[in-house]
Amino acid sequence: MSVPYGETVITAKAEADGDDGIGRTGRQPVLTAIMGAACISSSAILVTLAHAGAIATAFYRCALALPILVPLAVLEQRKLGPRPAASRRTALVAGFFLAVDLVLWNHAIVDVGAGVATVLGNLQVLFVAAFAWAVLRERPERRYLVLLPVILAGVVLVSGMLGGHQAGLHPLAGVVYGIGTSAAYACFLLTLRRTGGQTPHVAGQLADATIGAAIGAIILGLPFGGLQFGLSWHSFGWLLLLALLSQTVGWLLITSSLPRLPAAVSSLLLLLQPAAALALAAIVLHQQPTLLQVGGALLVCLGVLALTWRPKSRDGGALKTTADRGQRSVDLAQASTANST
Repeated sequence: MSVPYGETVITAKAEADGDDGIGRTGRQPVLTAIMGAACISSSAILVTLAHAGAIATAFYRCALALPILVPLAVLEQRKLGPRPAASRRTALVAGFFLAVDLVLWNHAIVDVGAGVATVLGNLQVLFVAAFAWAVLRERPERRYLVLLPVILAGVVLVSGMLGGHQAGLHPLAGVVYGIGTSAAYACFLLTLRRTGGQTPHVAGQLADATIGAAIGAIILGLPFGGLQFGLSWHSFGWLLLLALLSQTVGWLLITSSLPRLPAAVSSLLLLLQPAAALALAAIVLHQQPTLLQVGGALLVCLGVLALTWRPKSRDGGALKTTADRGQRSVDLAQASTANST
């Protein structure tokens, strides 16, 4: 969920800086990334505790983050200069896909459980590569086709449809919502890909996309309902914590740290968020996963890890393959280590 916004290819940045491991980049980016992933891993638990509905949760998560993000964007613009108008428009449009992602994911949390929904919401790497193949004619590496059935098998196991244990209300519907979450987030990433690399701004792009997501939640709420402005203080408090911890602090920590890390380290961080979410769901919400679900989660995470892992040659550079053009799409998905969840 490198950067949730924009096409920052971690391997290129690490190679340009001469980084080939944690030793050269320092420990601080690793700790910062871990803190960011830990913040974001609490999202599903906070959504569950808020009990505010899928669309209302998506709207307030974004709207309550803006009083912090907008001033940060203004300060950033004073330091770095204004952003291109095209980049700002793209971020706003991409925010609509982010709204769809959040709404579907909120439904998945109810139907399949907080921990499992987080695992299912981290499959965007599959859809980024698939969409890029279908639309942009960027053929993915062969390992994509090899690992796809492995990851899908993990999805079946983690859903709880096997083994007689169901953490949520409707496991099959939850799986569909979870997969839809990843597909919407992949559209979000590919939309930003067109202009994301044209500017070093982080807070500004995050603020614009969050504005677009808040507007998108309102648009979705008009035909489908569910957008309520009157909330209890209990729900408002959890949503405020969600906006501050996940939508703001978590993503800013991830954004500032992962571009300074080697690709291998950032790939390993893919495992942290869903693993922490499963643990938190078991501790806080008492949603105990079965051994099959834990095995499925490991299968999904390890499959995504293997898909995004880029081996190094002996001279320290990334190995070149005939699918380098398609690998840019996988790099983009890897750059979203911390998903919108």
